[in-house]
Amino acid sequence: MTGDDESYVYDEATGEWLPPGAASAPAAIVVRDAAGNALADGDAVTLIKDLKVKGTSTTLKQGTVIRSIRLTDDPDEIDCRHDTIKGLVLRTEFVRKR
Repeated sequence: MTGDDESYVYDEATGEWLPPGAASAPAAIVVRDAAGNALADGDAVTLIKDLKVKGTSTTLKQGTVIRSIRLTDDPDEIDCRHDTIKGLVLRTEFVRKR
C-alpha cells in the first residue's frame, strides 16, 4: 500500500472513492414557500389561507403576518411565534414570503 492509497475518502452518497478535498459536502437544504421563494431564518411570512391551530380554539386568518421565522430540519415546516400562540410550527405550503 502506498501513501496515496491512504488519502482517498469514501463518499457514501456516490459510493465512490474520491481524492482528498473532492468529497462532496452535504447539500444545503433550501426551504421554499408556497410561491417558490427561498426562506431564511428571520424572514417574515404571510398566511395564504385560514388555519385552525391544533390544541387551541384559535384560527389564524389569511393575511396574518408572522415575523422572525426559524427554519427546521424538515424543509416543509418552519418554527415561529405568534402573539397568542407560542411554539407554532407552520407548513411552508401555507405561507408566502413578505
